[in-house]
Amino acid sequence: MKELINNLKGDRVIWSFVALLALFSFMPVFSASSNLAYVGQGTGNTISFLIKHLAHIFIGLIIIYWVHKVPFHYYKGISLIALPVVWVLLAYTLIKGTVIAGANASRWIQVPFIRISFQTSTLATLILLIFVARYLSKKREEGITFQASLLELWVPVFITLGFILPANFSTTALIFSMILMLTYVGKYPIKYLGLIIGAGFTVLILFYGMSKAFPDSQLFSRVSTWESRIENFITDKPGEDDYQIEKAKIAIASGGVYGLGPGKSVQKHFLPQSSSDFIYAIIVEEWGLIGGFGILILYLLLFFRFVIAAHKAPSLFGKLLVVGLGFPMIFQAMINMAVAVELLPVTGQTLPLISSGGSSIWMSCIALGIIINVTKKEEEIAQEISDKAKREAALQKLIDKQLEEENEAEFEAEENYSIEDNTNNPMHAVRNK
Repeated sequence: MKELINNLKGDRVIWSFVALLALFSFMPVFSASSNLAYVGQGTGNTISFLIKHLAHIFIGLIIIYWVHKVPFHYYKGISLIALPVVWVLLAYTLIKGTVIAGANASRWIQVPFIRISFQTSTLATLILLIFVARYLSKKREEGITFQASLLELWVPVFITLGFILPANFSTTALIFSMILMLTYVGKYPIKYLGLIIGAGFTVLILFYGMSKAFPDSQLFSRVSTWESRIENFITDKPGEDDYQIEKAKIAIASGGVYGLGPGKSVQKHFLPQSSSDFIYAIIVEEWGLIGGFGILILYLLLFFRFVIAAHKAPSLFGKLLVVGLGFPMIFQAMINMAVAVELLPVTGQTLPLISSGGSSIWMSCIALGIIINVTKKEEEIAQEISDKAKREAALQKLIDKQLEEENEAEFEAEENYSIEDNTNNPMHAVRNK
């Protein structure tokens, strides 16, 4: 174990925050899964959900470990190759999206043979943000023109968002906001950003208009849900809350300052998605305001660590990776908590590293692995280069030793074949004649 910890490179503080969030997640997930156990299995046994979450976290930690070993500049090329693959997956998800618990879940697909549901928009978010960071770092020296960036940057961005929008408006809005933030940090001309924002709103209005023109189309089936959620949030009339929000507010009010205690939540039996989208309400109910503020502070500290990591990054691409992959994770956490306390409409965003769900955890772990790789200190990089040089030197030494032995063998053979050797020299018989 000690040797494994010593092999962990990069920012140890980020490693610590990841470990804390992962360890804490087991308690609320184990408690909140009782609803799924009763509804899905009829037994109320949450052990299987705990084991499943343990497997997701364990695989996630392995992902972080292996990803943080890969030099982060490799992801420039990976994003170019992966983006068209993501488009295919998103299109397939939009057409063949699976149904979960009888509800339309066109943002998910079933992975063949292993029967695991996978949310393709999480992978698309990761790849797209790396793609944008690559473009901004590449064009920083050359200069950016609107015409060139429209084709090379914004067309791929809008294609990706166009595939995500019909099934997941909140994720589309979050990605678009993070891309705008990333382009601003990457010194993309502000005068062009205004045009892009205008184009984004225009596309959204056209999409909404088409949903009214073709209300029975499966492509626009989620629009009515978005309308009701936004209307309920804006009007805030008594009795018009979403069922989820109503139960979440009851859970938070029941928690008080100190909470009911771990595993003692009552609303977990009634609150849909209590182990994923609304897990923060269960945390506050069981751990009180102290636990709720503790989680909030932990995410804020992780955010500040990302800011420090971006400042210390050795290259512009590294800085943009930390901003593009780290900040959305924190903002997603803030959105999840804001929804639980009714500061925002219901969105369906999970709490990173705490909510149950394999694809969400694993994509967060890939992002964290890349960020940790960027945070490797100069001495760690120098040590890796030194170790590589030592391995190459040892290999060269073996090769030189082998060549030396072969040369010695050839020299001895020539000595034995010398013309002065009366025994072995074939010319001796000729001279004696």
